[in-house]
Amino acid sequence: MSGDRESTSFAALRGQLQEAAAAFAGGPDALEGILLGLVDDVDRAVREPLEIFPVCHHSPASATAMARRLREKQPKVVYLELCEDLAPLLAELRNCRLPVAVQAFAGDVDGFPKEWAPLSVVAPITEASAEYQAIAYALDTPGVELVLVDRSADHVFQWDGRHEQPPNEDEPVQDARVPEAGLHGEAVGVEIGDLRPRFAELEEHLLRHGKVRHWSEWWHQYVEVPLGGGSGDAAVDHDTYRQVMFLVGSLFRRLAPGDGARVRVDEDRERYMWTRMREHLDATGTDPADCLYVCGAFHAASRVEEFGVRGRTGSFTITPRTATSWSYGLIPSSHAAIEAQFGLAAGSVSIASTEWAKALKRTRVKPYRLAGQAGAKKATAKKAVAKKTAPAGPAAPVAAPAAADRLSGFLRRPPVLDALDEAELLGWSVEIVRAARRGGYLASTADAVAVFETSILLAGMRDRAKPTPYDFQDAAVTCIEKDVVPGRRDVRRLVEIMMGGDRIGQVGYEALPPLARDVHDRLEPLGLRLQQRGVRRALLDMASRPELRACSDVLWMLRRLMPPGAARTVMGERRLGERSIQESWDLALGTHERALIELGYEGVSIEQVLEQRLRRDAYGPSATTATVLAAVEDATLYLGSRRLADELGTHALKVLAAERGVDGAPEVLRRVRALLAYYRTSEPVLPSWIESFVKSGYAHYCTLLPTAFQDEDATVGQVAAMLGFLFSMESLALSLGCDRTQLELAVGQSHPEDPSKTTLLWAAQVQLGTLSREELRGRCDALLADPLVVPAYPRYLSGFVHALEPVPGLADVVVEAVSNAFGRLPDAVLLPWLPLLITTLRSNAAELAPLLIREAGRIFPGRLAALDAWVPPWRTPPAVPGSRRTDSGGHAPRGAALLSLHPAACDALAGLLGCDDGWTTDSGGPSERGALLTARHPESAKAWEAVLARA
Repeated sequence: MSGDRESTSFAALRGQLQEAAAAFAGGPDALEGILLGLVDDVDRAVREPLEIFPVCHHSPASATAMARRLREKQPKVVYLELCEDLAPLLAELRNCRLPVAVQAFAGDVDGFPKEWAPLSVVAPITEASAEYQAIAYALDTPGVELVLVDRSADHVFQWDGRHEQPPNEDEPVQDARVPEAGLHGEAVGVEIGDLRPRFAELEEHLLRHGKVRHWSEWWHQYVEVPLGGGSGDAAVDHDTYRQVMFLVGSLFRRLAPGDGARVRVDEDRERYMWTRMREHLDATGTDPADCLYVCGAFHAASRVEEFGVRGRTGSFTITPRTATSWSYGLIPSSHAAIEAQFGLAAGSVSIASTEWAKALKRTRVKPYRLAGQAGAKKATAKKAVAKKTAPAGPAAPVAAPAAADRLSGFLRRPPVLDALDEAELLGWSVEIVRAARRGGYLASTADAVAVFETSILLAGMRDRAKPTPYDFQDAAVTCIEKDVVPGRRDVRRLVEIMMGGDRIGQVGYEALPPLARDVHDRLEPLGLRLQQRGVRRALLDMASRPELRACSDVLWMLRRLMPPGAARTVMGERRLGERSIQESWDLALGTHERALIELGYEGVSIEQVLEQRLRRDAYGPSATTATVLAAVEDATLYLGSRRLADELGTHALKVLAAERGVDGAPEVLRRVRALLAYYRTSEPVLPSWIESFVKSGYAHYCTLLPTAFQDEDATVGQVAAMLGFLFSMESLALSLGCDRTQLELAVGQSHPEDPSKTTLLWAAQVQLGTLSREELRGRCDALLADPLVVPAYPRYLSGFVHALEPVPGLADVVVEAVSNAFGRLPDAVLLPWLPLLITTLRSNAAELAPLLIREAGRIFPGRLAALDAWVPPWRTPPAVPGSRRTDSGGHAPRGAALLSLHPAACDALAGLLGCDDGWTTDSGGPSERGALLTARHPESAKAWEAVLARA
């Protein structure tokens, strides 16, 4: 290129820049190379036979210039910098209300690290963007072909090195004030025209000398306004626009830091796009003069060898895609989501949308818009055919004029100061005061005057004759907000809303995936407009309208699959074996439309998606027994699938056998109890898998019990849950062939050191009959009598309370232990100890406290007057044989007395309970034998006592 440099039309500009570099730097140096390199980049891009149209993302000036150029040139092929695999989706834009985002989604990855899943790529599109003008022109103009030439979504992640780097704290984060800022989720954003300095010092220099606060304001003031004709002058012509954008792109590119990864990705993208364009030109034989290449100005100033239709060929090989299966669709977007994802200033996209509308009125450029776009009525068949056959502009395409130096005149031209539009500024001032009053501010007419004058003052301080929206925003914050925000929104946010607001797009019904359409169809009997944003209240009376049961099933599955708030139940519940006949729901499917659309990428129905997710949860690498049982419960609850429940239940056996910890024991106990209760009431026989689970779980927890008692990491609640499983499932486990001796040995081998686990072990021994209640009471008395143990007594009580899970019959003993503590401890010990007791019980056994409270209410008198004469049951004198009195809460003496009076019944009861060795002299007679039996089996003794008493 250097050989014919002087023969080009930019020779004069090069000479001026050489003189300027010599004057500033005192001689040839790097500055001269940079300045002349900028002209070389512009010259190279201008002389390219295939016309390059550089754009900036969401720039009204770029959109206006694009619409004007399309009507002049009428290209037959439009090459667009957008992921090539997103092309089939663009026709669906006519069924949507912009802004929306074109999305590629992959839930299961093959060829990428598993921790990257799910993968998502989005490309947001607004009306005030040049790419939308190109798309609308190509899709609605007969004979025009739209070709996407950028890398595919798969290549986006193939070339993505950010996952290998530590997070950058300087990267923009989503604005927490705006809920719509998260509409894109965790997707990787692909934008056309990413034009921003990548050299931090350069951006800081531009902002400081431009007297602006952020990059969006600098671009609006120094590029957008001059190019768009907003400075009191007409918009620049096509050649000037191109050369200025080439120059800006080249400047930012040459001054970008030379980090290898990002530069390599940028250059590979350019090689990729030029390779695709040459392949299309060779395959179709299209004349490059009839084509238009729309790309970001940063990529238009490319220096790769593959640049241009005559660039180097064969040097770049496009790698094949991975085996990852991608799904494609449209999701709602918003101005706030675009700003948050691409690091733009809050409100900048809304301001750009407002400026776009003003530019159309000022320049009278007719924009392109897809047929049926923005809620317009669809044309009839005849009108549609007529529109397709009618030319969109001049019949003959207009060739681009010869390249001429337009930069010299543009750069030397002094800025045309825009006259102050007092009516517009006054309207803004009045409107922001009105909005501030609605927001709770004590704003008045004086504040409107202050905002008006301050806006002019700030613009003058920043060398601007006309206040920009950003000047007005700063003035409003200064004059109205002061130091307090009384409402939900601050003044800066109110200005953003006033300037255009956060426009939120919507995906039309026809553009939704099959699953989303199926959901809306199945919920149609509700009679609600569920595609609209906001919360809708649904009332379901299944008793009078049985057809709503199908809607209820859909809503419960959506509640299980979608984010919180999408389907929230107000009244009604669904548990195993229970169905509500009336339900009330708050539905916000329109607000969470992105989540519903992404469900459609996983399957064609919500039942299929739910089954896939249950399998993924159950068979995942981090699945536990509790999570598998939860999947079994959900399969029964939402899908009613016995096949899937049996399959997952069988898998739970394998997961249980592989577990070596007891972390999930409480959850396992709760879910197994619920499933057992459900199957016992709804099925004629228990499923084989749950019988095997009880049998295996009995042996499994017996094996782990001694270790859990001594393990410091195992909590008392987890050990109590293990005992609860063993004791509550004991009868079923023994009927299936388990040996009770295994449990007795496990308890005998347990030697805990923790106080709470110690009392839990005592409770287990009482349940097994190896420790009597009297001995247990004696141990509790010994604890209270030992002053060294008293500070740890709440921990002992915590173990007693947890013991109510496996041994609920000890509730009276726990009440006695607490009462004795209050009665025997002095105030000096009791008062400091009381808060510890309450916090211990509340944190460690909150769910068991109601059982303890009910037992206390049964034992203690109900009236204050009866308290003085009341004698605690544990202080009642021992019962004599033959009397009807009981001991302190148990039934052993009373049962023993009755059995001693009925030896035949005692022999029969002994045989039923497995004590068939007969009466012996060592046993001391029926009385002692009866006492032994009732001590081991207190509940049976209580039942026999009632029978014998009636006899």
